[in-house]
Amino acid sequence: MSKRFTKGMARNIYYGGGMFFMLLFVGLTFDTVTAVPERENRDQLTPAVAHGKALWEENNCIGCHSLLGEGAYFAPELGNVFERRGMENEEVFKLYFNAWMKAMPTGAPGRRQMPQFNLSDEELNDLAQFLIWTSRIDTNDWPPNKEG
Repeated sequence: MSKRFTKGMARNIYYGGGMFFMLLFVGLTFDTVTAVPERENRDQLTPAVAHGKALWEENNCIGCHSLLGEGAYFAPELGNVFERRGMENEEVFKLYFNAWMKAMPTGAPGRRQMPQFNLSDEELNDLAQFLIWTSRIDTNDWPPNKEG
């Protein structure tokens, strides 16, 4: 075997490596495209969930909270708040969420304060529906701990 690294060897490594990673990319893309329908819950979208998402965006909730790992880490992760605070009971969660949002800001010393958005009961219900819907997405056990 030659002790020299030739242009031909470099070319073969370049093209071989490029082809390997291109095939890897195509394979991972195919895997993702086939796995997404099994993990999402698009069939459970309702007008209330869509309105809740719009409220989430209009009030810039992601400016402080994270949702499924995306957003700011100033306030708690809300991708699993339905499981944490509602015990996976929709009525319990809606009552909790409504009371929590109406109690803001609490004025507790030493705590960061969430602003009062003055949302109507219908808007609070729709925002709760959005958070319930989000919690039902298969996220491969994200976040890694219960409290986000």
